[in-house]
Amino acid sequence: MTGPHGDGAILFNLNRGLGAVEDALNIFAALTIFVVMLVTTFQIFCRLAGYPIPGFLEASEQAIAVFAFLGVAYAQRYGAHIRMDMIIGATHGRLRWLLEAIGTLLAMLLIAVLIRYSWNFFYDAWEVGDTTYDYGIPTWPSKFLVPFAFSIWFVRLTLQLIGFLRLFLWPKADPVAVPIIKSAAEHAEDEASSAGGGK
Repeated sequence: MTGPHGDGAILFNLNRGLGAVEDALNIFAALTIFVVMLVTTFQIFCRLAGYPIPGFLEASEQAIAVFAFLGVAYAQRYGAHIRMDMIIGATHGRLRWLLEAIGTLLAMLLIAVLIRYSWNFFYDAWEVGDTTYDYGIPTWPSKFLVPFAFSIWFVRLTLQLIGFLRLFLWPKADPVAVPIIKSAAEHAEDEASSAGGGK
């Protein structure tokens, strides 16, 4: 697959590189969910047999950070986060891209604040050697995942902001590094086409 040429080529390459990182993190999060599911099932049988796995509950609680945060940038790339499209969905052309850019900028400001304070939360845990109560599992790795994942998300939002501003300046350009959000009618049409093609 070849990307666009000219003004969108650099953005396309950056988007593709970041996408590879997001894909890897998302796969890792999915595998973590699968492993936790398997170990949880095994833990149930162990408890029934009277031999529970020591520290399992605390370890699984720490693992929640993996699948709760590592996929956020991936979801942002595809526009899978909850959105309010009542206003933006009714606009077209430059106005739509401007509103998308403003919304993305506001999201960047919020994520920047979350990065700052989640980093402090991680650093405090690292500095004092914070551990879980019963089995002494270090908490800093899971706390580090929060600012790390939010930083990847911030980079994704930065590329999207550039992409939206590019479309605002050149509305006829091919969309690059921005999610293409479909309306409910478009989703229904796609589903009808898929159902028709499957016969």
